[in-house]
Amino acid sequence: MSMLRDLLLPFQSAFSDSRLGRERAHWFPFILLAIVVPFTSSMSSNLLRSLQTLFGLDVNPRRFYLFMASTQLAWDRLWPIAWNLIPSPLVDGRLILALDDTLNDKTGKRIFGCGFFFDHTAKVNHPTYPWAQNIVMLGLLKPIKGRWACLPLGCRFYHRQKDIAAGKINVRRHGRVPVFQSKMAQAAAMILPVATHFSGHSPLIVCDSWFGNNGLWKPLNAAEPSIHLLSRLRSSTVLYAEPADAARTAKGRPRKYGDRCGSVTELATSLRAQAQKYTAQLYGKAREIRAYDQIFLLKTLRCPVRVVWVFRKTQWVAFFTTDLTLSVTQIVEYYGARWKIEAGFKEIKQEIGSARTQTRTADAVTNHLHFCLLATTLTWIYADRITADPKRRHIVKGRTSFAFSDVRKLIADEALSDHFLGLWPHLCQPPHKSFTQMLMRMVA
Repeated sequence: MSMLRDLLLPFQSAFSDSRLGRERAHWFPFILLAIVVPFTSSMSSNLLRSLQTLFGLDVNPRRFYLFMASTQLAWDRLWPIAWNLIPSPLVDGRLILALDDTLNDKTGKRIFGCGFFFDHTAKVNHPTYPWAQNIVMLGLLKPIKGRWACLPLGCRFYHRQKDIAAGKINVRRHGRVPVFQSKMAQAAAMILPVATHFSGHSPLIVCDSWFGNNGLWKPLNAAEPSIHLLSRLRSSTVLYAEPADAARTAKGRPRKYGDRCGSVTELATSLRAQAQKYTAQLYGKAREIRAYDQIFLLKTLRCPVRVVWVFRKTQWVAFFTTDLTLSVTQIVEYYGARWKIEAGFKEIKQEIGSARTQTRTADAVTNHLHFCLLATTLTWIYADRITADPKRRHIVKGRTSFAFSDVRKLIADEALSDHFLGLWPHLCQPPHKSFTQMLMRMVA
């Protein structure tokens, strides 16, 4: 039995037993494979050609495009199937989730989800407000074969409130204008089902300072108190000490906060001399850092947090977490792993090819993005399940671990083998076998 086939078969259970449902259940695994195989970008037309040429499927083009823009794809049932396939999702007994948003630049004017969004990473010669889709993504952080990886778990399209109020055509879905949701509300709506699915474990949300505030913490803490945050502190944030015992027992209402300790910047200056040396695994290497940690109270979150300052030669950075049981090295390592969600955006948009899709309508855009995210997640699950470490094909100075493209190559080798294709019933022999082998050599 093929491990790749074992990963793909469970998704067929999400489709109905009707004739149309069986047909789409048969297409679904091969669409995921066509996205992963590193031949062309994941535009719908290229996926159709891959199904016909590489896998030998007899696919009617009209029915295929209707399927890619279908309103009946139940992603709320398909994603939990992928979550169940992740081996050992916990790290140190915790479920570590990364949260961030990204822009997907587009050129057409009638594309669902597009708007003029502010790009804080725009270069000098790039527009500050590009025409793009704003995507909020949730991913699972876990080490795979000695390196951190981010496995997408879900996504949302963010629409600006003024665009919705104006009734712009590019935000309509099924002829209706969507109800406005902030990014915080969208993030909470993605996190809570994942926390429920992995019940019994404490989720730790790792995010940047934009998401690390009470807008996200309040709804999460109210719905699931076991959820914790790990984020960066802004330099102007004011920290407070815990109230003394005398203040708690004094007459009148007890004090919630102690004395003002100072801003993050003020404390960084005064506490630098007390920093201690630690060894943390950062970016694939064991690095020595100087850090100081202490528990404070945050008025923005209205709870105690552990604050860690990491000092460099001339600079410093401050992290905080609501999980007071985390050590200094864990806080630094987990936040260092957060960068993998940024690498995941590159994998999805450039390597998988989500940025090059030409889809326009709401369902086609949404389905295509979910297909790309799910294909990325399955690629990392495959890398986690194989016995041997993938070999790095392109040598890069200072990097020894395998790359995302190396795993895609392994999947392509197995997906296009005679053994794998022979395991599927009602599958024709793919034409142009020699041409396929030539392509495999070109991408090697």
